Amino acid sequence: MITMIGTGHVFRIADQVSFIVKYTWPDAVLVELDERRYTALTNDAGGKTSEKSPKLYRESAEYQNKISEKNGAKPGGEMLAAILAGKVVGAEIICIDKDAEQIMREVEEGMSSFERIRYSLSSVTDRLFGRNRVNVAHRSFAANEETFLNKMRKRFPTLVEKLIDERNVYMTERIKEALEKYNNVVVVVGDAHVRGICELLDGMHVETVRLAEMMDQESMNKVKTRIWNRKPEV
Repeated sequence: MITMIGTGHVFRIADQVSFIVKYTWPDAVLVELDERRYTALTNDAGGKTSEKSPKLYRESAEYQNKISEKNGAKPGGEMLAAILAGKVVGAEIICIDKDAEQIMREVEEGMSSFERIRYSLSSVTDRLFGRNRVNVAHRSFAANEETFLNKMRKRFPTLVEKLIDERNVYMTERIKEALEKYNNVVVVVGDAHVRGICELLDGMHVETVRLAEMMDQESMNKVKTRIWNRKPEV
């Protein structure tokens, strides 16, 4: 059994994620983290970055911290909730992501001048409009994620290739490795990864819970009912 939760790192969804993990009773919880981020997050240093970190990495972390605070959330709070809930039910916690700092170095090195300029202008807009811009992007993605990602791919080809495409492939391989050992796994990844990873899992059945469902109370109630009804007897 594979349950995949599509999250948003700056939204207040820790309780929803925790519920899903606990009542899916997984053997393993696979999280979109590398070992360095896992250590930082579980040591309550998830939002801190080093001056030696790539500039894009530091800027991204600062932006996520700002938006998370406005949303009443903790950066990476949903990942921490998944980890803690997994430990409560005795699940193995497995990091499945590539090293985030190395990814951002590759992005910086691979960007063309035009893409770099577009990204800089977009970052200025993000800082000006902050939370509203994030919410608009979330609604646009939820309405039609294929169209949204295609537009992003045209504007920021290196960013999408490195942050989405290559990581989808990497994380899918880690999921397949875990499935050789565990029968029931919960996979917790950013919502933009869900569709791509599901397609790469070669027709395996995956039950998904998307960010839009967790952000809507009525939809989340239906998710809870669905998960509660499949809870094994203990």
